[in-house]
Amino acid sequence: MSVRQHRILCGLVALVLALSGLLALPSRARAATPVCALACDTLDPSKAAQETFPVADRNINGRILRLHVSEADDMAWASIDNGVTGDAVWLDRSWDRGATWEGLLGKAAVPGAWTGTRTLMYNVTDPVAHRRGWIRACGDANAVTCTDWFRPQVCDGASCDGADPATAAGDEQPVPATTLFGRSISLHMDQRGGMAWGVIDNGGAGDEIWLDRSWDEGASWPEGSSLGRTSVPSGKAGTRTVMFATRDPRGLLHGGAVRACGREAAHQEGSCTAWARPAPTRAAAAADALMASYQTNEGWWRSSWWNSAVALTALVDFAQHTGRHDYDWAVARTFEQNNGVFPAGGRSSDPVEGHFVSRAVDDAAWWAVAWLAAYDHTRQRRYLDEAVTITSYVQQYWDPGTCGGGVWWDRERTYKNAVTNGLYLWLTTALHQRLAGDTLWGGRSRTAADWYLNSGLINASGLVNDGLTSGCANNGQTVWSYNQGLAIGAFTQLWRSTGESRYLTTAQRLADAALSAPELTRDGVLTESCDTGTRACDDNQKQFKGIFVRHLADLADATGSAVYRAYITRQADSLWRTDRDPLNRLGQRWAGAAPNQSDWRTQASALEALTAAQ
Repeated sequence: MSVRQHRILCGLVALVLALSGLLALPSRARAATPVCALACDTLDPSKAAQETFPVADRNINGRILRLHVSEADDMAWASIDNGVTGDAVWLDRSWDRGATWEGLLGKAAVPGAWTGTRTLMYNVTDPVAHRRGWIRACGDANAVTCTDWFRPQVCDGASCDGADPATAAGDEQPVPATTLFGRSISLHMDQRGGMAWGVIDNGGAGDEIWLDRSWDEGASWPEGSSLGRTSVPSGKAGTRTVMFATRDPRGLLHGGAVRACGREAAHQEGSCTAWARPAPTRAAAAADALMASYQTNEGWWRSSWWNSAVALTALVDFAQHTGRHDYDWAVARTFEQNNGVFPAGGRSSDPVEGHFVSRAVDDAAWWAVAWLAAYDHTRQRRYLDEAVTITSYVQQYWDPGTCGGGVWWDRERTYKNAVTNGLYLWLTTALHQRLAGDTLWGGRSRTAADWYLNSGLINASGLVNDGLTSGCANNGQTVWSYNQGLAIGAFTQLWRSTGESRYLTTAQRLADAALSAPELTRDGVLTESCDTGTRACDDNQKQFKGIFVRHLADLADATGSAVYRAYITRQADSLWRTDRDPLNRLGQRWAGAAPNQSDWRTQASALEALTAAQ
């Protein structure tokens, strides 16, 4: 019998068995959509960081079928050995526990004169789509056989799925319990460990309890339904699940949400609590929720260019304050994926011309700030070099021919404003501090400081207006917190560099004005003008307050001021108490008033305040 005849016969036998009910045919495989995480599908296995064999090999008519996994890369590949020409091997990948799968991934046939071959590598998790996968190796050598499915265990540090709740360091209920036919169904968390479990009480034998876990804030949970599902044993009134992690750092999945669900034995319907995330600390919870919006494949927070630089700065500040390095990969990823050339609409509404530079001078400067923070945290010289390159670009727009100096806001030289000049003053001072033997940037920082103090940007009340008129006078436009904060931070750092008291006095005068003026502080809470009434802040304004607090914290450290420190603590307390939901999402209005809005920009802003208050 030929190979072709044998395969036809096997297929007919399988069909007859299926029709007779003795064999279940598998669900139709779905077409594969390429997945990109730290690498994209089809990476060469020679580039794997490690190689493990998590499931048993399979024998196909004397051939060895093997699944290979590099958990460091979160990728897998398949191989077939001891074969002959024409034997084939591939991967299946499922996002719903094997109910359906993307088949024939990387299918490869053994070439002539060879005895084996392998596929390319494919991702096991898809952080962009917020999902974890199952994967197996399959082969065809006069018969089709597959290995068992493999799914990486979710572990957050030393805590992994399946741990006993008796080992939890704490037991808190982050959301109210739900009831069903007199049963109480509750969600429990070890907040510091980031672990969760479910409990059912006041029930009877056969009642069930389980957890659902979602990586997209409860929108879906294809691989996470019915985790730890367990029944109340005979003679008992309740039981609990084992514990499950809410972060999967190895799979680059952050901000996992969980809920507890249960069912009474005599009824099919169930009931679930609300979704929740743990809060190991305030800042850690905010950082994890921020990372849930990070586009791992593209290396940024999608749709806002300069805002992504500020979000990265907030993340690095948090890591620096806590001594953590588990987000260093995101810093490197952002740098490596974004320091090239992008057309208009690719990253910014303007073309990005390489080295994070575009026609918007202030946008480029925000990236220089981010890379200086990254350098301070990682000590990698490439980040400092990038900051020098960007700041050198900004320097090109210093123009003493208009208003006696100052940096233009844009390449068209249409406006001299507070944000661009506050950034330039901070950056020149920061470079002087980090470049051994520097005199160039130090001289530029002094020149910029003298110009700023005499420019008219600071009004008679000690508040910084938005910019200058064409006649080089204060334009009286909105006092924004980030302009105030940049000036505070720049003059604080200039005092650190020079020891000249006039710079520290200026920073204190600006801070005192901000803490007392209704333009920026209301009832003790930092408030933008767009935070009031029925107004809404735009995507830029959503991040202003965090920038202010970052620089106020620097001044508080420089002066040891209890007043500044108390103000920072009040911001953190207010936003955590009134501006947070059970998923640790933090909104625009730190006083919690409606209407409010939240997204990754407001999250990054709040993270700065929570970090500063630690």
